[in-house]
Amino acid sequence: MSNQKKSSVNIKQLIIEEYKKCAADPVYFMKKYCYIQHPVKGKMLFNLYPFQENALLDIDQNRYEIVLKSRQLGISTLVAGFALWKMTFVEDYNVLVIATSREVAKNLVTKVRVMYDYLPSWLKNQTEEDNKLSLRFKNGSQIKASSATGTAGRSEALSLLVFDEAAFIDRIDEIWTAAQQTLATGGRCIALSTPNGTGNWFHKQWVAGEEGSGEFNTLRLHWTVHPDRDQQWRDEQDSLLGSKMAAQECDCSFISSGNTLIDGELIQWFESTQVEDPIHKRGPNDELWIWEYPDYTRDYMLVADVARGDGGDYSAFHVIDTESCKQVAEYRGQIGTKDYGNMLVNIATEYNNALLVIENANIGWAAIQPALDRSYNNLYYTYKHEGVTDATVQLQKGYDIKDKTQMTPGFTTSAKTRPLLVSKLDIYTREKACTIRSKRLVDEWYVFVWNGNKCEAQRGYNDDLTMAFSIGLFVRDYALKLRNDGLEINRNTLKLFHKTGTSQYKSFTPNNQSNPWSMDVNGQREGLDWLL
Repeated sequence: MSNQKKSSVNIKQLIIEEYKKCAADPVYFMKKYCYIQHPVKGKMLFNLYPFQENALLDIDQNRYEIVLKSRQLGISTLVAGFALWKMTFVEDYNVLVIATSREVAKNLVTKVRVMYDYLPSWLKNQTEEDNKLSLRFKNGSQIKASSATGTAGRSEALSLLVFDEAAFIDRIDEIWTAAQQTLATGGRCIALSTPNGTGNWFHKQWVAGEEGSGEFNTLRLHWTVHPDRDQQWRDEQDSLLGSKMAAQECDCSFISSGNTLIDGELIQWFESTQVEDPIHKRGPNDELWIWEYPDYTRDYMLVADVARGDGGDYSAFHVIDTESCKQVAEYRGQIGTKDYGNMLVNIATEYNNALLVIENANIGWAAIQPALDRSYNNLYYTYKHEGVTDATVQLQKGYDIKDKTQMTPGFTTSAKTRPLLVSKLDIYTREKACTIRSKRLVDEWYVFVWNGNKCEAQRGYNDDLTMAFSIGLFVRDYALKLRNDGLEINRNTLKLFHKTGTSQYKSFTPNNQSNPWSMDVNGQREGLDWLL
């Protein structure tokens, strides 16, 4: 055999051996033959860091993998390399990438295409389709990019489903439900993301995986895993991104991330320092929680949100100590509106004839009617003129509102008042000016998020307790304001008596006696404390 033929045989055998090594080991394949387009350094070999090697092996060993990651760790590129490795060495390997938008999903497909372009010819499969959104080989393997829609992946037999930035994909739970049927024959899923608060699909799958009750294996990649990063780098991220966004992008913390109205760390503070078990529970399913029994020297308000009693929402109310702003009782349950209205009157009566505030939108009227029928004398009323922000008043003890023609019973939540309610909750919690006992209420705060310009519960969750409590804080400010205004009127009236005097009321002298608020009436000293 000639030297030329021997050389040809040796090269062919080397290629075969090298091909086998690449097929057996994704780390070897990627480190030796996958090139990436670095944003600064340009074309370069993807020389994996140790943490990337470990992550790649973890992904390869688990059918369902969820990756909680810091920013700029190259994990999307790593997943692109893994997809290319599978497509190269496995026939009919079908990969679908779903992200927040088609453009974002296209970025991962682009990384696959760049790696493919730089492969040596003996590793390349022939292509049948090669464009910005898809790459398909003649061996039947392909990768496609898709936006997040409820039908994404429904009709395809998927070998690998990739959720890129999964925590930010809208309706991902519906996509996952639909796609699971296409993965039933042994397909895999990789969900990778920085955190985006709690309560979403990504967070729930992560928690379940950590607890060992879910389908996904969990992999956390904190910013410190990168060998080139130190505390100085982390501090720079605060300057570049702001502390909240930097915490989301770097620290792998669900609590610190997200777009909740109340800062996650503050929610944790309320949960750890104030939340406690109730001293008593009532109702068929223990829906009514009580932390303090009525104290007849205190003033209370009962603030209620009303639901139909047969849907996904709950009727909810809080009993709040008006002066201390302390939560003393709470209810959340599903009950008929008439029964709920009677319950509200009963509990309000029990708590020292509490100021009864019932949200009156839609079905709320059905719960207000029992209070009217039973002539409850401390019912909250709202002026009918919505344009005035302080157009609210209550039938509170000591006030007798004669003309109710311009007023309507209950509290009106509208597009104008809702931002005011949310603002009150924000202010009170930031100043730690209220006392929260309920774990149910705090749990709602974790998923009470900004959705555009509106703050509301994440899809699939409730904010009944949160909105009822917000109404209570809003009303409390006005209740105390009116009470203080009334006291001031009384004091000014007394001062007027002191200045003018009459033949019957001969003198009024606030002095240092044991009861300074008194006056001489027909020769006798009479106390005036009742005016206060």
